[in-house]
Amino acid sequence: MDNNKEQMLRKLSDCRRVVIKLGTSTLTHPTGRMNLRRFHNLVRVMADLHNAGKELILVSSGAVGLGIGKLGLRERPSSTPAKQACAAVGQCELMYLYDRQFANYSVTVGQVLLTKAVLNPDGGTNAGNCIEELLKMGIIPIVNENDTVAIDELELEIGENDSLAAIVAGISKADLLILMSDIDGLYSADPHKDTSASLIPIVYEIDESIEKIAGGAGTPNARGGMATKISAAKIANRHGIDMVIVNGQRPEVLYDLFEDLSIGTRFVANT
Repeated sequence: MDNNKEQMLRKLSDCRRVVIKLGTSTLTHPTGRMNLRRFHNLVRVMADLHNAGKELILVSSGAVGLGIGKLGLRERPSSTPAKQACAAVGQCELMYLYDRQFANYSVTVGQVLLTKAVLNPDGGTNAGNCIEELLKMGIIPIVNENDTVAIDELELEIGENDSLAAIVAGISKADLLILMSDIDGLYSADPHKDTSASLIPIVYEIDESIEKIAGGAGTPNARGGMATKISAAKIANRHGIDMVIVNGQRPEVLYDLFEDLSIGTRFVANT
């Protein structure tokens, strides 16, 4: 590692506005139902960070997965209308859980459902203004793709909630993007197949060698994988925003990050 580059890194403890993307595998059990103990811990930690002055924006997966669980389906539906139905049911459940749990800590949340319109200048400005106003009011925005009407993502085998989080980070002028998933970060090879694979703590440039490491989709109820995380890092870095991939199985990892400990993989913006 280049020590000069490392010394020039911005301290994550100095980051105030932070987008946190919570993956399906972080929020739910393999059954699709909410992992309540982890969810409670996540909310507790995020509420504490909010109380400490961090402006948090959550990009939450899990609506379709929760819908699958609540409807008692054994597997993710293959048809788009069925996925839309799962999203409609699951989104209600997801926001109910967030609202109820954050209320335990006197923190108010607000739902922001986005479509492809955020990719155009007017849509991005409008969404950014809404998020800005919510933050000024001390509210934590919880963002998701509106899967009940925006079917582009549902029809892909590998979804784009990671990239959506990076877009949200850009339009909200965030200082940092954190992707919480079921992996520790980017490895030199697939750690499930190669026991000699090592965690890459810092990526200063997403070059061809980094691209080749990216694999396929993640867990059965999730839609992301390392490929979408690399795409998200590119988007965030283009906006001058660092991105970190961490394992969401231990919510307290967020404390570690803001105590400037080396956790996960950090993708450093060049601008």
